[in-house]
Amino acid sequence: MNQLVMKRTLGLSRRTGHGLAVAMGMTLCGVLAVSASSAESGDWREKAISPVANPILFEDPRITTEVRPIFINHWLPDTFRFAGGRVPLGGEVRVYAVQLRYALSERLGLIATKDGYIEFRPDKTLSREYGWADLAAGLKYAVVDDPERQVLVTPGFTIELPTGNRDVGQGRGKGVWNLFVSAAKGWGDFHITGNAGTVIPNDFDEQTAQLHYSLQLDYHVCRYFIPFFVVNGYTILSEGDNRLLGVVELNTEMYDLINFGSTRAQGRTQITVGGGARAKLAKQLDVGIAYEVGVTEPVGIFDSRLTADLIWRF
Repeated sequence: MNQLVMKRTLGLSRRTGHGLAVAMGMTLCGVLAVSASSAESGDWREKAISPVANPILFEDPRITTEVRPIFINHWLPDTFRFAGGRVPLGGEVRVYAVQLRYALSERLGLIATKDGYIEFRPDKTLSREYGWADLAAGLKYAVVDDPERQVLVTPGFTIELPTGNRDVGQGRGKGVWNLFVSAAKGWGDFHITGNAGTVIPNDFDEQTAQLHYSLQLDYHVCRYFIPFFVVNGYTILSEGDNRLLGVVELNTEMYDLINFGSTRAQGRTQITVGGGARAKLAKQLDVGIAYEVGVTEPVGIFDSRLTADLIWRF
C-alpha cells in the first residue's frame, strides 16, 4: 500500500514538474516577445528593412548612419545572345564592396553607394578579368516623414565617377548621374518600399541612359526573420557607341553594375524577381540575403544573382 502511494506521489510530482517547466518556458517566451515588441513599437521605421537586392540603385528612404559590406555573385547565362548571333558564356561576376551612409541631419543623408572589387569570371569565349569598380556618392533628403501615417518619401542623387578599371567595364565616359526617389509605407508589421530613378550619362557615346525601378514587400515576423519579395526593372533609353571586343554589337547592359554604352540596346527592358530575408541581430546590426532571377527574354547577361550584406548602424 505504501509503495502504491509512493508511486502515485512520484508520478504526480513528475507531471507537476513537467507542467511547471512548460509553464515557465511559455512565460519566458511571452516576456521576451513582449519586450521585443515594446522595444520595436516606438518607431515604425525600426521594423522596416533596407533593400538587399539591387543595392547600388535601390536606395533605402530612411536617413541613417551605417557601414554596409556587400557580396554579389551574379551568374552569367550559358549562352549569350547578342545582335546577330550567340556565343557560349557561363560563369559568374563577383563583387566585394562596402557602402557608407551618414546622417547629416534627421532628414539629410550623405550616401556612398558604389565602390569595391569586381571579378569577371566567364567560363567560355571571354577572358577572365579583375579590377576596381567606379566610385559613386551623393545626397538624399526625406521630404515626407510622417510617423502617424507611416509614410516616408526621399528623393536624392548620386554621381558615379569613372575611377575604375576598364578591364571590368568600369572607367568609361565622363561620369553618370542617378536621380531617384525612394519611398516606404508601413501597416504595422507589413511594409512596401519602392524606388524609381533615371541614370543619365555625361557622355552618351560611352554610356547609355536608363530607367530603373524597384519594389519590395516585407513582413516583420520577428526581429530574426523578416522575409521579403522583390522586383527590379531596368529600361535602356539611349544607344551608345561601344562594341564588345571592338566589333560585336551589344543589345544589353549590366544595368546597376556595368554600363557598356551598348549600340543596340535602346528600348530593351530587363525584369528580375526574387526574394530573401533580413535578420536584426541587434539594434545596430542586421544581415540580409536575396536571390533574383531574370524573367524577361532575352535575359542578356542576367541569369540569376545572389546578394548578401551586413549593416552596422551607429
